[in-house]
This record gives sequence, structure tokens and C-alpha cells, in this order.
Amino acid sequence: MIRDYFPRAYAASVFAIDYQQLADEGFRGVIFDIDNTLVHHGEGSTPRVDALFARLHKIGLKTCLLSNNDEERVQRFIPNIDTDYICDAGKPDPAGYLRAAEMMGTKPWETLVVGDQLFTDVLGANRAGMPAVLVKFIRLPGEKWIGWHRYMEYGILIWWRLCGADKKGLHVTAPENAEKSAEKSAEKSAEKSGGKAPHKRKLFCEISPTTYKISVEKNIWQRRIKDLIRKVPFAGNKSSEPLPNLVWEKTSGLIKRGPGIDPVLQENKAVNIRLAAEKLDGLLIRPGEVFSFWHTIGRTSERKGYKAGRIIRDDALVPGIGGGLCNLGNTIHVLVLHSPLTVTEFHGHSDALAPDEGKRVPFSSGTSVSYNYIDYRFRNDTDQTVQLLVRVEGETLRAQLRSEREYPFSYALEEQDHHFAREGEKYYRVSKIYRNVTDRATGELVRQELILDNHSEVMFAYDLIPKELIRE
Repeated sequence: MIRDYFPRAYAASVFAIDYQQLADEGFRGVIFDIDNTLVHHGEGSTPRVDALFARLHKIGLKTCLLSNNDEERVQRFIPNIDTDYICDAGKPDPAGYLRAAEMMGTKPWETLVVGDQLFTDVLGANRAGMPAVLVKFIRLPGEKWIGWHRYMEYGILIWWRLCGADKKGLHVTAPENAEKSAEKSAEKSAEKSGGKAPHKRKLFCEISPTTYKISVEKNIWQRRIKDLIRKVPFAGNKSSEPLPNLVWEKTSGLIKRGPGIDPVLQENKAVNIRLAAEKLDGLLIRPGEVFSFWHTIGRTSERKGYKAGRIIRDDALVPGIGGGLCNLGNTIHVLVLHSPLTVTEFHGHSDALAPDEGKRVPFSSGTSVSYNYIDYRFRNDTDQTVQLLVRVEGETLRAQLRSEREYPFSYALEEQDHHFAREGEKYYRVSKIYRNVTDRATGELVRQELILDNHSEVMFAYDLIPKELIRE
């Protein structure tokens, strides 16, 4: 029946939905699709999406991601988002939707589904007895082919409006015998999954070292093909002459010393950063161009001189060729956060890899990069060219972001409620990091943006955590 494909409402994007009003109406949980709903297909989360989830949790809404993709895809998306998820969901089968509601502790009728497809997201929601909001699917500039099913959806939406179904609105309404119906559906769902949560199963990449390498190469080639198809305008020109205006600069030490820190891996990290910095130094990013960490630096290898530095794998610090380049990626991220440039891809890891040296500085670490599908990218949406200057002098990394002229706003990072919390047997660094945007002409604060709801597992010895910062 065509009405099975009718959403309860339509929105231009996930950011156009009034979630506070939904919470006031009685909704308790939100199920999100990922690809083309929150981000374009295959891309990682963005600071704006991370902030959205933080805001939803703050107003009391629970969240769950429901994706037909495998766990590798979901894991690449959620490093900065504290949320439940179900991968390989089999949408539009309602079983996944009901499992998601069970994980959040919500009833189907008080659970909202947000997705971009009528034939999967909305159909599954209606089958599960959940109201759905269809959002306009994310489409990149210049992307021509959208698939035949999108044109079929347009036809259904026209009928949806002609029938007046778009006037129903979003309300929490428990249908008769809904409790028993939901329980039966949940039982069927548990039978299908053998009583196991779908995201606990062993992944293909975890079977053996060989399958891990196959998975990595698959992701690398997928990224190359996508960039080729989308014709991403990567920055590639360099100049030895610095642009006149200094936007921001950052200086940091390359070698960490202390208990439990391998000095050889630290020295190797410095070598790796020096090699990569040479590729970045002097790079110009013109208006409309995209900076890609890996497109600029290229694949690391021993043949190119890269050595084994620290990398994070399976939540542990281990040696790996090219290890330590996350420090360089993080430095660039800090420069960009002090500018109006647009971050289009960011992946995070723990920013508690080692004890703080001296005064705590927000974003002293925490950016994750791994060739080439875990990338760091930003786009120049301003009207002037910017330039990266990145150099290694001894044990010091010096980086600058420069522009042709001064921007009308200044940007500063502010960390609030910084502390360490024990959760079970582990400790986590917890804080909220904001970006303050100030008008240079008036000195007035224009806006404050939450850019990271920090919840980082402590990767160093717990006895080195400052006792005064621990909250039990």
C-alpha cells in the first residue's frame, strides 16, 4: 500500500528539525540513518553532526544509528559520537528498528526515525509503528546521477501532499495494544538475531591478518574511486613566498618523555612528521579548493623513509609505519579551527594518550588519520587564498596558517568542565570544547560553537592522572 511509504513529516536536513519541540511533545528517542542523511555516503562525521548529537543528549533524547552498512563503516563515522548503533540492519525489516528502541529503552510510538529514503528508512519505520521524518538526501555539487528510486520517491511525495498526509504533524500517540504488539515484534527480532546484538559479531577484518589487509585495501580503493568520480578540487600548488597575513600559528614539541613512553617510537615519530611536513610546507588552498591530508602527503612506506611510530589499533598503542602523523593532522586542525575555513572531514581518537605537559591545552591531540580513508579535510569557502607553512626545527614542529588579508572575525578555543571520570575499570578525560567567534571591529562575541563533546579513554598509566581532576 502506497501509504506505507508516507513519512509523518519532511525536513530540508537533520539540522532543520526542532528536536526540543519533539522532546516537549513526548518523544524520547531518535533513530538516525547515516549515509546521505547525516553525511554524504561514506564520509565521516563532521563537527556539526557531533554537536547535534551532543545537543540531543543534553535535552534528554536518546539516539541510535541504524545502518544497512557493515560495522567498519559505522565505526569510521562515530569516533566522536557517544551513541548506540546497529549495523547490517536489513532495513526496511522492522526488526532492526525495534531492537534500536529496545536499546534506547523507548517505546516504538515515542521513537522518531530520521532518514533519506522512503523505500528503506520510512517503510521500515511505518512497519515498526514509528513516526518518520524524511530529510532531503545529501547531494554533492556536480553530482548528476541520483538513482531511479529517487525519481519514484518524488512521485510518492507528490501523492503524499495531495492526500494531505503532510498535515498530520509529529505527535506521540500510543496505538491500542501497542505494548503487546511491540513485545511480539521484539521477540521475533531476538529470534532472528539469535538473541545477540548485531554489532557484537566478529568482523571480516578481525578474522586474520590477511583479511585485515584486504579490508584496508578495499577502503583505500573505495576512497580513490569516490574522489575520482566526484572530481574533488584538491589543492596542489605551492609557493615558497609566505602570504602576508598570519591567521594562526602553533608550535609543539615532537618528543614526549616520561614513564611508559618508548623513546625510539618518539624519535621515529619526529622523522615521520619531518618527511610529511616537507610535503605540506607552502601549500596554497585557493577559494573552492579542498585540502586533503593524504592526497597531499601520499602513502607512507619504509621505502620513502618512514619509520615505525605509535599508532592506535584495537584501542591499544602499537608500532606502525608512519606512526605519529596524527600529531601533524591535529596541528593542522587547530590552525583551521582558528579560521573561517570549513572542516569537511574529521576523525578523532583519544586525546589522553599521555599526561599533559604543563598547562592543559584543548586539542593538544585527538585527530586521527590513516591512509587514505581516515582523512583530514577542509574546504576554503572564503574569498581569498590561504597557505600552510609547516616546518620541523630540531625537536619542534612549527606550523602557520596564512592568508592574503585579515579576516573580520577572530576565533578562540575554550574548554569547560575538564576532568577525569572513572567508568567501570577505565578512566576517561571528559570536557566540552567550544569555539568562540568574535567580531574584530566591535570586540563582541558573535557566537559560541560546541565543536567537541570530549569523552576520551585514558591511554597512559592511571597513577599519572592528576588526583585533583578525578571525579568518582
